[in-house]
Amino acid sequence: MINKKIAIIGLGYVGLSMAAFLGNHFKVVGVDSNKEKIRTLEKGRQYFYEPKMSYYLKRAIKNGLTFTDQITKEIVSSDFVFITVGTPIDKYGKIDLSNIKSVSTSIAKNMTNLKNNPSIIIKSTVIPGTAMHVVKPILEKNDLKESVDFDLLTNPEFLREGLAMHDTISPHSIVIGGSNNASIKKLTSLYKATYTKKQNIIETNNITAEVIKYANNAFLATKISFINSIANICQKLPGTNVDKVAEIIGMDPRIGKQFLKAGPGYGGSCFPKDVQALINFANNIGYEPILLDAVKNINTLQVNTVMNLIKQNLKNLKGKKICVLGLSFKENTDDIRESVSVKLVDLLLKQGCNVFVHDPKAMDNIQLVFKDRITYTDSLKDILVDSDCAVIMTPWQDYKNIKEKDLLTMRNPIIVDTRRILHIDNEKISYVGLGIG
Repeated sequence: MINKKIAIIGLGYVGLSMAAFLGNHFKVVGVDSNKEKIRTLEKGRQYFYEPKMSYYLKRAIKNGLTFTDQITKEIVSSDFVFITVGTPIDKYGKIDLSNIKSVSTSIAKNMTNLKNNPSIIIKSTVIPGTAMHVVKPILEKNDLKESVDFDLLTNPEFLREGLAMHDTISPHSIVIGGSNNASIKKLTSLYKATYTKKQNIIETNNITAEVIKYANNAFLATKISFINSIANICQKLPGTNVDKVAEIIGMDPRIGKQFLKAGPGYGGSCFPKDVQALINFANNIGYEPILLDAVKNINTLQVNTVMNLIKQNLKNLKGKKICVLGLSFKENTDDIRESVSVKLVDLLLKQGCNVFVHDPKAMDNIQLVFKDRITYTDSLKDILVDSDCAVIMTPWQDYKNIKEKDLLTMRNPIIVDTRRILHIDNEKISYVGLGIG
């Protein structure tokens, strides 16, 4: 199995994590149409922040990992061809499969007269029916036939940004969907040869695998919106604390403790996009997804809860210096896609605030959005000086270590802690924890 060739098309979080890991075990080539990205990777540098990726990437390159911006016959003749391109949503909330279609077309053009029968594996998040009704017809052009000239599998990922390498190396489960047992066993054998520990591998058909991915993300988003609703109730009840509520209900094995951390709302490249795409898909097949609509709406409105906490403590916001601490949608990443912090900064600017921002990793990305409309500060101590309110949005370790003496340099020592990571016991500091009544 060690001699198998693997191609990974699309080098975002999923594709690059896979390439960095599998490149330590097999002959791997990573493919991406972005030439600048390819040049960066060829130098052994990652182009986004992800813990531990640099270590595995450099090791994989030493082991023979290569990169290219072209899908060629040599690429398609690999034993396993993983498709890991992005699947964004359009302005109507419908999934955009143009990247999937483009890659499938390029594969089809290069799949004629091959000596082997490659396994084409869709890891991108796609709506149910994509493999069989979108990708398969494209690949079967030029008189090729699925299960004869190539295999078509659906193998969704379950990565968490900030823990992408951990989840790639130690997946909680592996889902493989295919139309015949032989093709599924072929990919199963690859994974069994890769992982030292016995992994939980689930075998099913393509469309069920596609539904599993959406159901997984939608349920996790539901847990977040649920606990945020409870936090907003607790906010109005003196003496209550949403963290204690979450701790106790999380002990119930029917519920579980994960994703019960109340906060300003979920963001990132997956949950907002996937929930919306599933809503759109459900409507199109004649089902009204009332629960998913509520999950989305609760999350959309959660930033208003944060704004109300600021207003309640400052009254008039115009001209006030507001510090937003944390810009990435979660800690241990520089990703600001769908970040609630971005939405909060927008709202503060509309109120006439002087907005100062800080983040350990996401400052470059946020500058591309707001340019000179806000002030960027690298020093956590300096940003607090003479400020009227500090809002903790992302639970970076840096913010957990903030000292009371630094908070006292503020003009108005008001802390709105949406993650409840500080423990303030000083009557000179006004501490407001989201979800603490």
